[in-house]
Amino acid sequence: MVLQQLQDLLADIYDLPLQYRVDDFLFTERARLPATVRDSETDEQVLVMDEGDEAAVGLFLDPGLLARLAAANPIEALHSGNVADYWTALEGVSHFIYLAWNAAHDRAVSLLELELQAEIDKYVSSWWLLREQDPERYPAELHRLLFERTRIDERLAGGRADMYREANQNAARFCRRLERLLLAETVRRRSEALCELRRFYRLSRERKMTHIQRHS
Repeated sequence: MVLQQLQDLLADIYDLPLQYRVDDFLFTERARLPATVRDSETDEQVLVMDEGDEAAVGLFLDPGLLARLAAANPIEALHSGNVADYWTALEGVSHFIYLAWNAAHDRAVSLLELELQAEIDKYVSSWWLLREQDPERYPAELHRLLFERTRIDERLAGGRADMYREANQNAARFCRRLERLLLAETVRRRSEALCELRRFYRLSRERKMTHIQRHS
């Protein structure tokens, strides 16, 4: 149920009608992971397997993580005790949605693009939830917590630490500019933020990077 709520949250923010439910692609058996990642400490992994003319997608989430989220649902109350688990699960759901949306539009997706969008999704969805759960609160600490205090685990990065850092840094630049719109008191400026998010989501990787460099 929590995963479907996360999918619905992102689909609503980005106006993404999807025909697939993330729950239908979920598996929790670590033994089904490829040998290269099976013995790692990862709680989340998205698998894309080539099956002839089609690509099969699966989302692995550790059952302990799912149990903790069920006991402390971040959709109902996001706080310091469940935010790490929330971001882990949200990243997997973000990857699934982005892959599904781009596949439906016959577009290839790079790993950098996936990670960039997931970092943005974690920031934006957290902002949305915190503001919805406490309308009087302005979560100004969110940017620092997500982009400045987060550290990349070299063991889990699998030799891609530089790529994860690039995604994080570019997402930080994009979200810093977005934050100025989100903090605005007017409905018009917040509507601009939503339009910006939806436009950016649909750009190609090259145009996303150009947009960040030009406007951030």
